[in-house]
Amino acid sequence: MKILGAVLEEVGRPAPFARSRPLTVGELDLAAPGPGELLVRIEAAGLCHSDLSVVDGSRVRPTPMLLGHEAAGIVEMVGSQADADLIGTRVVTTFLPRCGDCAGCRSDGRTPCTVGSVANNEGVLLGGGTRLARDGAEVKHHLGVSGFASHAVVDRRSAVPVPDDVPPAVAAVLGCAVLTGGGAVLNAATPTDGDSIMIVGLGGVGMAALLVALSLELGPVVAVDAMPRKLAIAEELGATAVYAPGDVGDVRANIVVECAGNARAFESAVAATAAGGTTVTVGLPAPSASATISPLSLVAEARTIVGSYLGSAVPSRDIPRYVELWRDGRLPLEKLITARIRLDDLNEAMDVLAAGEEIRQVVEFN
Repeated sequence: MKILGAVLEEVGRPAPFARSRPLTVGELDLAAPGPGELLVRIEAAGLCHSDLSVVDGSRVRPTPMLLGHEAAGIVEMVGSQADADLIGTRVVTTFLPRCGDCAGCRSDGRTPCTVGSVANNEGVLLGGGTRLARDGAEVKHHLGVSGFASHAVVDRRSAVPVPDDVPPAVAAVLGCAVLTGGGAVLNAATPTDGDSIMIVGLGGVGMAALLVALSLELGPVVAVDAMPRKLAIAEELGATAVYAPGDVGDVRANIVVECAGNARAFESAVAATAAGGTTVTVGLPAPSASATISPLSLVAEARTIVGSYLGSAVPSRDIPRYVELWRDGRLPLEKLITARIRLDDLNEAMDVLAAGEEIRQVVEFN
């Protein structure tokens, strides 16, 4: 079938992207879903730094590639070995499918699926190969989703059904921002009653972490970011205190979640972790980035550092939990969405994302 999608032509074109135009919106061919796959009509897709990192070359991927990994839509067709009852169901796409058999899949979310990671790096679906083409030439998939398009074919293991009452934009942010940020709090940090929690970096992932931390009502929740607008939003959402990075001073927290993807922010997060506490890092800095910490302080103060990819999540387990928190009014995910844009706006939106001017921009399809 013919679809409309945003294809990254090559990585590393210079900013501003509104001028260099790394993404081309145009017509593509999408093959029918294969065994165990779904055809999804995309309703909404969020912009994330994982998209930007491919555009700017921080994460090199094969091109041309149809970008977008945080999306939601309606299942319109299923391949063989997929449940036909899913037709008409709204699903959330998740960017790290799980084969269910490897050591990573047996880690209860702690480590990624090995098979899924290989497929993502190669730009193919979990079952192998691509379903996208343009003018007869292969187009790669982004993280098994390629959600910046009117339709996508995804592996069934890359999709989690959600109830009809979850709005498309809210469903979309569940697939990355909430899984990653919320999971860093729930799965990696495992806070207990009375724990103070600090979130460093208030992009989409960091603000989702803040919302989930607030929903637990365990102890004080502190927010740190360099942008006054984001601190104001965090305060409106209920943060106990907010700080610019240079103003944290002697403030310490039992759990510090670093979501900035910056080596200096990671160092600051470690320094702000109280004795006996845990630092969780979810940000993805450039591969060449390095940080300096004191091993002595880890030993003497019995502190822990935990890495968390995709929030150490098992999406089929965790997404329903976030849906229930949202339904109960304890997780106002609509607050994450600060701009709604068109597919044609994506190059300009990448500049906005790079500047940190919005929490979450969401492409909406009519």
